[in-house]
Amino acid sequence: MKRLILLITLLSVAMLGNAQEKSGWQGKFEQLGTTLPTPNAYRTASGAPGEAYWQQKADYKIKVALDEDKQTIKGSETITYFNNSPDILTYLWIQLDQNMRSKTSQTPQVASSSLRSDSISGKVLQQYVLYDVDYDGGFKLTAVKDAKGNDMDYVVNNTMMRLNLPEALKPGQNVSFSIDWWYNINDRMSLGGRGGYEYFPKDDNYLYTIAQWFPRMAVYSDVEGWQNKQFLGRGEFALVFGDYDVEITVPADHIVASTGALQNPKDVLTAIEQERFEQAQTSGKQVIIVTQDEAIKKEKAKSTKKSTWHFKAENVRDFAFASSRKFIWDAQMVEVNDKKPLAMSFYPKEGNPLWEKESTKAVAHALRTYSRMTIDYPYPVAISVHAASIGMEYPMICFNFGRPQEDGTYSDRKKWGMIGVIVHEVGHNFFPMIINSDERQWTWMDEGLNTFVQTVTQKENYPDMPKRRGEPSTIVNYMKGDPDYIRPIMTNSEQIIQFGNNAYAKPATALTILRETIMGEKEFDHAFKEYATRWAFKHPEPADFFRTMEDASGVDLDWYWKGWFYTIDNVEIELSNVRWFKVNTVSQGIEGQNQSGKIENANKDEDGNNNDFSNGPENLAITDTPDRYYGEFMNTVDDEAIKKRNAKKNFYELTLKNNGGLVMPIIIEWTYTDGTKETEMIPAEIWRSNESQVKKVFAKDKEVASISIDPEQRTADVNTDNNVFPKQESKSRLDEFKNK
Repeated sequence: MKRLILLITLLSVAMLGNAQEKSGWQGKFEQLGTTLPTPNAYRTASGAPGEAYWQQKADYKIKVALDEDKQTIKGSETITYFNNSPDILTYLWIQLDQNMRSKTSQTPQVASSSLRSDSISGKVLQQYVLYDVDYDGGFKLTAVKDAKGNDMDYVVNNTMMRLNLPEALKPGQNVSFSIDWWYNINDRMSLGGRGGYEYFPKDDNYLYTIAQWFPRMAVYSDVEGWQNKQFLGRGEFALVFGDYDVEITVPADHIVASTGALQNPKDVLTAIEQERFEQAQTSGKQVIIVTQDEAIKKEKAKSTKKSTWHFKAENVRDFAFASSRKFIWDAQMVEVNDKKPLAMSFYPKEGNPLWEKESTKAVAHALRTYSRMTIDYPYPVAISVHAASIGMEYPMICFNFGRPQEDGTYSDRKKWGMIGVIVHEVGHNFFPMIINSDERQWTWMDEGLNTFVQTVTQKENYPDMPKRRGEPSTIVNYMKGDPDYIRPIMTNSEQIIQFGNNAYAKPATALTILRETIMGEKEFDHAFKEYATRWAFKHPEPADFFRTMEDASGVDLDWYWKGWFYTIDNVEIELSNVRWFKVNTVSQGIEGQNQSGKIENANKDEDGNNNDFSNGPENLAITDTPDRYYGEFMNTVDDEAIKKRNAKKNFYELTLKNNGGLVMPIIIEWTYTDGTKETEMIPAEIWRSNESQVKKVFAKDKEVASISIDPEQRTADVNTDNNVFPKQESKSRLDEFKNK
């Protein structure tokens, strides 16, 4: 049997030699090699941090006041910056993200826009508006001083600020300086943005989601040096870990949700709120800390006093908060091995009943699944805040959409959308808030990896949830789209065209296929967790992820990274021909004749390929093994015994074409004439000798009724019409409509 299969395989390879010359070899199975950066003492060839790995640190002490009358944020911060690098620094770079909204911002200048005519009236309509021309955004810096109170020299370059140091900062040293600033809070509902306020005209109140609100240190690393690429609005952030001590002054009747642990609950909470807050810290069930009725009362009687909420956070890369007198507040403790973080939700009455029912539950589900897939959630709280039209993440806190109708009703689509965004944004605590990739450069490393684990979380906890990003079938339309509007995953954030598909859905789908089809869950999960463990609270790069996944699993994945991450190829495997053979034990027979002796000339397509099995099997002659196949001192093979063992076998020669360019495993479902089914998977390496077309022979005890390639759509094949045999005539949309 082994000899027989060997001869057939050799024949197939010989037949494909000419096809290889026509298609051209593209090296899809060559190693990434010099495509990845050279390993060094900072980042090893295994994907782990090296023995000399270093990263900077920045600690913040901040006092900030929210003025509800003037709609301003005013703050003062002291930053202590630690130079853990081997380099001497003569200046520091600081991010001024609010300047993206200034009147001199580059963002509207580089955003394409157009005017369109209304098809009915013919009037010219404005299609895209970025900002209200009257809004005066951007940071207003009022002081930049050193630790002794002396003015410091600095230069503002759009969204970046260079602080020129009076003395060079040597390795192992630190420097402290202070910045005072203020800015006008933007109306997020009309001007957009990640932070801002939402106004509720019916009760004349505001809900504030405050983000990117203070000057923040840029990252200085072994890979980029200073990551001082301008913030245009899409490519997000590269940020430094540090400790935060923040005092937030707001109207006294406001409830504040924030990064960090609340230090002074007795100063800002009522006695009953304190009691409920303490209860929630040990309760595995939801506790309402501020009820809807209590929030409604505060909406009507606005306090003119102020209160200051004090928070501390250790080893975080950013800080955000939300504030409103409208907030309902609930919480529950979540057990994550030996850690017991609080899952909390803050939402106005406009979010109910949906938010009280689903938000904190979704936070808890995310914490459990992400912790299992990566590292145990290390922070004391994880917060979901309701805002009408945003999904945005920061350490320990995120802002999420999903608002019911005014009468409290909501559709399944609204519910699933809200749950999905909460799981996603809470998941960002892990990517990139803990596994701290450079979002300014590589969006997929946080959005793609996060969307993948979001998909796992939803499958485990919400089995009835419709398929969304991360499932192979949902990426097909993008993968087969116009190549002029597609970019490789390995594209900088600002150059991506279809942002959601490219940075979220495609990498998430690639990881889903890698886990469920290529590697298997056990090996994938082990390697993925190893990556998270190695790079928790550090700054990983793409090569660190690629290398760790291979190093920890023992699976060569260079071909996979090349195809899915570095090209815009798609999966389009065609089952172009099937030939059925049976061994002729009576006479040697002639290839090309069926068992009845009739020449095959019917039921062929225009290329001469079979359409079905109607011609019956072809004769397969087994000849005695030529002496040249026996080396010196080798035993001979019992040819007659081989013929006898294979006398009743059915041999099927499949011709498969790779029309999409993306090499993938071949998943084959065999349906036999007795109604039984069998599925087998051929590894992607079958394409290694010919990337365009392969032939493969299978021996079966039963006769085959039909064959289907990837029937469950596990590989994101963009054209399933040519995946079946007997061949089926594909129906047009018009035909499908007529049959309804």
